[in-house]
Amino acid sequence: MNVLVTGSNGLIGSEAVEYYDRQGHYVVGVDNNMRAEFFGAQGDTTWNLQRLKSRTQNFEPYSIDIRDRTALFNLFKTQSFDLIIHCAAQPSHDKACQIPLLDFEVNALGTVNLLEATRLHCPDAIFIHMSTNKVYGDAPNEVPRVELEKRYDYANADDHFGIAETCRIDRCLHSLFGASKAAADIVAQEYGRYFDMKVGIFRGGCLTGPSHSGVELHGFLSYLVKVAVTGGTYKVFGYKGKQVRDNIHSYDVIQAFEAFRRNPRPGEVYNLGGGRENSISILETFDLVEKLTGRTVNWVYVDQNRIGDHICYISDLRKLKRDFPEWDITRSITDILQEIIVAEGAKYATA
Repeated sequence: MNVLVTGSNGLIGSEAVEYYDRQGHYVVGVDNNMRAEFFGAQGDTTWNLQRLKSRTQNFEPYSIDIRDRTALFNLFKTQSFDLIIHCAAQPSHDKACQIPLLDFEVNALGTVNLLEATRLHCPDAIFIHMSTNKVYGDAPNEVPRVELEKRYDYANADDHFGIAETCRIDRCLHSLFGASKAAADIVAQEYGRYFDMKVGIFRGGCLTGPSHSGVELHGFLSYLVKVAVTGGTYKVFGYKGKQVRDNIHSYDVIQAFEAFRRNPRPGEVYNLGGGRENSISILETFDLVEKLTGRTVNWVYVDQNRIGDHICYISDLRKLKRDFPEWDITRSITDILQEIIVAEGAKYATA
């Protein structure tokens, strides 16, 4: 099988590269390291590209900008793909307002470029689009909540499992990132439904793991551990630090993609996160990281929350598990943090 992975130097992309390479497939990676342009030196993914080169047998990386339609189409003309995993994006909720045109071009235009290249040159391929829960904007904040000692939670038993795919994506505040990703999400659905292409859309919660190049504006767990390991100071933006996220390991993300590949449902949308079992607030994360590292996490509180930010977000995984009953979460929040702590510790031990 020939596999194309965009954003191949990033967290989910690199996990996909390694997984399919281990299975003996030929993997083409597309990544021009724009994360360094978005976030500076801390976001540079060159280290991950070098790691992939050293650990793979059938991986061929290309430095292509997904906004460059000509370059993308030329790649598709010269190579045939059975599976496309589209992870490349401008990923920051907060950064987008500083670079609105670049954000939209990468997230929306880049996605339609890839979909059209697939339609023209390999229409029978499976196409996985990595979307985000930010397509829901701040609509999830309308779900009734209770405030507990160190977290917010849903007030009603009917909401126990979290936010479902039926949550609206319009008439709410998204951030420009959420808007550009919503555009990409809708066009990916359209290619699946209108052209009957095997397109699956996965709306990610907090995707994480040891291959993340976490920065303050993107990569919650990775960045928090980095701060703890280096003795820096973490900024908590609003909501008393009780805001909740559900975290999923990059390995479990790829296993969800693989479940869709084996049984594709054109144009279907799935929420993809850690679910209730892997949900945790920032304050609870401080406690767990301190327990696992023996280090005190230094943090300061900024009263202003991020615009359009979720107060309590847990991905309802019931639809995903119903359609793909062989899939489940395999890495707990403690497992995830332990992996990141080891990875970050190793980075700074050799720095």
